[in-house]
Amino acid sequence: MNKAIEIKNLTKEYSSFKLDNISLNIPSGIIVGLIGKNGAGKTTFIKSILNIIHTNKGTIKLYNNNSKQNEQKTKEDIGVVLDNMFFPEILTPKDINSIMKDIYKNWDKNLFYEYLKKFGIQDNQTLKTMSKGMRKKVEIASSLSHKPKLLILDEPTSGLDPVSRNEILEIFQDFVNDEEHTILFSTHITSDLEYIADQIIFIDDGKLLINSSRDEIIENYGILKCDPSLFDKIDKKDFIYYIKNKYHYEILIYDKNKMSKKYKDFIIDKITLEELMILMIKGEK
Repeated sequence: MNKAIEIKNLTKEYSSFKLDNISLNIPSGIIVGLIGKNGAGKTTFIKSILNIIHTNKGTIKLYNNNSKQNEQKTKEDIGVVLDNMFFPEILTPKDINSIMKDIYKNWDKNLFYEYLKKFGIQDNQTLKTMSKGMRKKVEIASSLSHKPKLLILDEPTSGLDPVSRNEILEIFQDFVNDEEHTILFSTHITSDLEYIADQIIFIDDGKLLINSSRDEIIENYGILKCDPSLFDKIDKKDFIYYIKNKYHYEILIYDKNKMSKKYKDFIIDKITLEELMILMIKGEK
């Protein structure tokens, strides 16, 4: 399988934070979810890939091309939606079309206007008069309309109502259906990733904690719940992290099937990505 992104030993140091020696590959044709709390390093990770910031160490290749050495090709191949709006609010979608056609060789005016129609957006309405959700839709439409191979998205569904979010997620799924397009999708709405992501990258405090398929995470990780009086009966080798609540313990375990056979009298629940994050960030070992 072709690699959309290949990262080796990526390191970026600030005075109070370090993105620490991250290596991973992202194959073409999948949706990758990037999760982590605020300040974990997700934005630094994305900006490094986009060559917005200078990194201290490491290499980043996009479709086997060094992103720093092939900036023009990188620009054409990547569609970007960042958390903060990058279009001036005085612009209209009509203005954006005029600007983008001169920036991207593959800009497709008809496709852009198809998305505007699909989203119910007038081309003469200024961005400042739109809701946050509508502005986000304009960004998504513009990111798709120069026909990129890779989408890099930072909170693309924030500000959208559930119906609009579902609509956007379906567009993203259609985008990768040919197995040649790829999406890197950073979001705090982890339920979106449970719905569409193929792979999950979890970064905390600048370190890569998890790089695995969504199915592997959901099928193997679990939460074992028990009363405080039973906690000492759990073999310490069998849990990864635990949180003590007011009335019970929540224990992060791996290999649910094996653990359910060993601890038949305990409750072992399926885990969500949000619960996994909380246990790995706030839990004790």
